[in-house]
Amino acid sequence: MTLFRVAAAAGLVLLVSDVSAQTIDDARAAFAEGRFLMAANFAEASGTSEGYALAAQSLAVYGRHLATENDRTGFFKRAMQLGEAAVHADSTNAQAYYQSAHAAGRYAQSIGTLTALRQGLAGKVHGLLEATLAIDPGLANAHIGLGGWHADIASAGRIARLVYGGNRQDAVAHYERALELAPDSKVVLLEYALRLPDLDRENGQERAKELLSRAAKLPAKDIYEGLIQQEVLEALAELEGGE
Repeated sequence: MTLFRVAAAAGLVLLVSDVSAQTIDDARAAFAEGRFLMAANFAEASGTSEGYALAAQSLAVYGRHLATENDRTGFFKRAMQLGEAAVHADSTNAQAYYQSAHAAGRYAQSIGTLTALRQGLAGKVHGLLEATLAIDPGLANAHIGLGGWHADIASAGRIARLVYGGNRQDAVAHYERALELAPDSKVVLLEYALRLPDLDRENGQERAKELLSRAAKLPAKDIYEGLIQQEVLEALAELEGGE
């Protein structure tokens, strides 16, 4: 199924006169401008690992931030397929593994923890993130992904912890490494802040407010970061409102 058909099934209209004539640079420009579905079409049409990875990212971002609740899972499933295509096209591309993991993680969130565990998605996501870091140990978002994975498994119960080995200590270690690698990333600051109250019951809430305040002061470089900024401000308001 093409991305156009996925979008059409979701009741969306894409006006693409000649997708094949677009370049990966056109896809990047569309992503920066917030035209995520268009970016996914342009990127997929490149037929490269880089293009498939960008298409997966574009669709996962759209599904997470802009799709309706009923359509979200479909976008994530297609993003997973594109991520797998990216890995198949170039097994040395760290972004291919990461975007595949990102899409699978978003899909898992959309279907619920227990269903995701039954479908074996926990092991899949973990393996993809480990493969990412084996190629590029300095990819901050992959550390964020593993931090979230450990946090989710740690919260899923004793059996999940025994089967998969997720724990809060490793979650914190990966989040801290991501923060060290990308101290001015809105995504890193937001994702860590959202987890801190649970990971550090004593001081997590105060540190979360500190990270969110820092993120809120950073300029948004594109539409995607603008969407992240909205989440930052909402999370900060919720924490401050709970005082």
